[in-house]
Amino acid sequence: MQVKIVPMDRSHIPALAALERQCFSVPWSQAMLEEELFNDTASFLVAESDTEQVLGYAGLYVVLDEGYIGNVAVNPAYRRQGIARRLVEVYCRFAQERLAFLTLEVRAGNQAAIALYEGLEFQEVGRRKHYYQEPVEDAIIMTRHFRDIDPMADQ
Repeated sequence: MQVKIVPMDRSHIPALAALERQCFSVPWSQAMLEEELFNDTASFLVAESDTEQVLGYAGLYVVLDEGYIGNVAVNPAYRRQGIARRLVEVYCRFAQERLAFLTLEVRAGNQAAIALYEGLEFQEVGRRKHYYQEPVEDAIIMTRHFRDIDPMADQ
């Protein structure tokens, strides 16, 4: 199966909302996803099959030279095929040229996602106790640095 990564557009919203309901205990609604189309700090990518079926998606927020990966979801029937890796790799390539770092949160119990992020050179830098609901679980904060930040550079 061929997988292509494309920018999210309005036509993807219903499928992404359905994917959210499949993947997350507190899913984003269609309206929330649609708002991101107009968010100047956001960039959402969709993984599609060669028949344009939505297989997964990811979202990135950028402020100045900082990036935050807010969403990564893959249809359960297509997991373990490298789709999430491909989505995150696009953001890593972007960050390599433009950002100081990328950061994200992941459920402490989501070992597959943690392994994926570690394989992409993200490191645990902290925890948020009881961050997730339904079920309550800690968030592991993971970050990948792309260049050193000199706090004295602007002085």
